[in-house]
Amino acid sequence: MRIKRLPEDFRVEERICFPGDSGAFAYYRVEKEGMTTIAVRNAMAERLKVTPSALVFPALKDKSAITVQYASVRKQGPEELHGRGFVAQRVGWGPRALRPRDLEGNQFEVVIRDLSEVEARGFGATMLQLETYGLPNYFDDQRFGSLTSDGFIGKEILKRDAEQVVRMYLAKAMVGDPREIRQFKRLVAEHWGEWGFLLHQAPRPSNFRSVITYLKDHPNEYRKAANLIQDRLLSIYLSAYQSWVWNEIVGAYIDQTLVPAARIRVMRGEFPVPEPDETMRELQTVLVELPRLTACYEGPFEAVSAEVFEKEQLELREFKARILRRVYLTKGERTVAFAPWGVSSEPPEPDALHSERWQVQVNFGLNAGQYATLVLKSAAALIGSSIRVR
Repeated sequence: MRIKRLPEDFRVEERICFPGDSGAFAYYRVEKEGMTTIAVRNAMAERLKVTPSALVFPALKDKSAITVQYASVRKQGPEELHGRGFVAQRVGWGPRALRPRDLEGNQFEVVIRDLSEVEARGFGATMLQLETYGLPNYFDDQRFGSLTSDGFIGKEILKRDAEQVVRMYLAKAMVGDPREIRQFKRLVAEHWGEWGFLLHQAPRPSNFRSVITYLKDHPNEYRKAANLIQDRLLSIYLSAYQSWVWNEIVGAYIDQTLVPAARIRVMRGEFPVPEPDETMRELQTVLVELPRLTACYEGPFEAVSAEVFEKEQLELREFKARILRRVYLTKGERTVAFAPWGVSSEPPEPDALHSERWQVQVNFGLNAGQYATLVLKSAAALIGSSIRVR
């Protein structure tokens, strides 16, 4: 099975609740194709003659899709903006910039290709089962763009290994790094410690330059260098590892208390998916805290969380970013299971891109913080297959 073979195979539109209907902030509905949210933000900012940071998108969306999302800017901008790969229409005004909590969810139209006829006919029925009963609420690959071949930089922050944090930031390719950043990081790895040389090679503009400039004058002060990494990035790194450990806790709970029907791959790990049934429906109301210093795991989660922390060679009391001055682990909790809503599917039809194969379109909605790719992976696994991107 394949998704995102064509941009139009994956359509997503945000559902948003505007914080008001009057004010100094313009709200734009932005439809884009073949562009990252950051690239569209930069292009819109140039046309509006504002800094990119002044234009706020509450969420990022995939490049390999047709997406509709919303942005805000404190500006008397035009009613419509056009650029390569996007169209933005002003849809209202409000009292403040849009925030992630304004997003209520997303609606998806997805074409799954390269299926057998049996898979094509079974996929829609399995999606309806997931709507009825639910599936595990894991964080999916998109959350883990900071993973490196050495693991998570967020874990090294919690271990208080400032030198390794700086080394991973500067010299280890992350899953989400573009090609030019990977090339620069290879250069850093080859010339580690040659800060004067590396400063001349660092991308302009970039936060790498701030860290390397400091190391040039203070080559062994890694803790201060780590705190020169942008707070936004440090928060992302911590959240990624925190989310990974949460996945491991929930996966261990499901393995030990339910009967897994299949397994799905999330980055380098495999996690269990039970048969959709009443137990999964009940788990949609069971909350598990994200790991942090004050988190509390009780009942069946006490033992499985202890096993996970032992495997990670960290104790819960270490889940505090003690080497950072301004960045902290997220406080919150997440339901063990969730369910898509508004599920429907079109009749299967021959796949125009794959000879003698079939395709099917499925439509569904998700609340904020839930992953469409996770739903599709789970549905595929439950009928004995797997999803490939492109």
